[in-house]
Amino acid sequence: MNLSELRPAVGSKQNDNFRRGRGHGSGNGKTAGKGHKGQKARSGAPRVGFEGGQMPLYRRIPKRGFTNRNTKEIIAINVDALNRFEDGATVTVESLLEAGIIKKAGDGVKILGFGELKKRLDVKVNAYSASAIEKIKALGGNAEVV
Repeated sequence: MNLSELRPAVGSKQNDNFRRGRGHGSGNGKTAGKGHKGQKARSGAPRVGFEGGQMPLYRRIPKRGFTNRNTKEIIAINVDALNRFEDGATVTVESLLEAGIIKKAGDGVKILGFGELKKRLDVKVNAYSASAIEKIKALGGNAEVV
């Protein structure tokens, strides 16, 4: 058995739009699945994660680091990935997406110099490493910053 083959047991899943508290004939009348009395049976029951006034788990666990809201998501690819294109082709962010080399553009694409480039290409992306520019220009190509 694979994880992709797992299914819930027959009858265990209920539809979310099931109408509760609509009489005995509905099969879920009277207490509407809330049992008898108690805090959770009443309206205004505590929110998810409430621990009765005890310091909740999400506040007891230490916080680590921070997320910089000004960070940019730069997608990095190596020059050897550009060998998929035809000789003399123009490589842009859109053509990289179409070829499946990158899955999303993010905030920009940067070409890095790892690997060997075998074709002359005109590349138009957001950023390059120095070695990438060197390898692109060595074959007569052009590295233009967009």
